Amino acid sequence: MQNNNLDALYRQVIMDHYKNPRNRGELLDDALTVNMNNPSCGDKIQLHLHVNDGVVNDAKFTGEGCSISLSSASMMTETVKGKTVDEALELSDIFSGMVQGEDYDDEKYELGDIEALQGVTKFPARIKCATLAWKAMEKGLDKE
Repeated sequence: MQNNNLDALYRQVIMDHYKNPRNRGELLDDALTVNMNNPSCGDKIQLHLHVNDGVVNDAKFTGEGCSISLSSASMMTETVKGKTVDEALELSDIFSGMVQGEDYDDEKYELGDIEALQGVTKFPARIKCATLAWKAMEKGLDKE
């Protein structure tokens, strides 16, 4: 019964980020912009990052797709703001492993709302949806 309550809470978090996305929009000026899509389902994302002195100062996204894809983008942009490039890339590795069923040190890494996407492990076809924004961030930060 407790697991059902946790699943329901996670679904609520995902739907909240989907219906009320954080950091939706564009960054202008010298923003680093990355476009990515998931050809298997049609999800598309355009990620905008402001990176100065090795720190992600701001992150926004636009795009269209399923609730998993867009809520993950919302959660990711919230999480990486204020992080160093190395910290953001490390979080991306942890997230990617988590949605593939790998364990992570939850005492060392506070993932917050992102933990709601752990259930994606049960739906392998949705892993690409969940990781799309994170892969865009990796691609952009690798250019940086």
